[in-house]
Amino acid sequence: MKTPREKMMRRAQRVRTKLRKQANGRPRLSVVRSSKNIAVQVIDDERGITLAAASTQEKDFRSKSSGGTTEAAAEVGKLIAERASKAGVEEVVFDRGGYMFHGRVKALADAAREGGLKF
Repeated sequence: MKTPREKMMRRAQRVRTKLRKQANGRPRLSVVRSSKNIAVQVIDDERGITLAAASTQEKDFRSKSSGGTTEAAAEVGKLIAERASKAGVEEVVFDRGGYMFHGRVKALADAAREGGLKF
């Protein structure tokens, strides 16, 4: 029997395989979520580098409220959109990993769209 972690990793691989087919040279917006924090990176898979990143573990967020809320996820979404546009990225493919697209993951995606990222 597989552990919940192994099941999640398998789902994440399945999502990434589909994304590679759709990417067409666009960077990947990858989300990592825990019970207390959320982090996101814009990754160029062709060159293997991170173009922009944001997290609730940054100094600015630690002084604010908890990082495990939808409000914090929305702030991270706005921040990654701003940082990605500074890096010259306008279009990405959204990699939700093994997480369902609701709650904090959806709040982050919606805020990133409002901030100007297209996916």
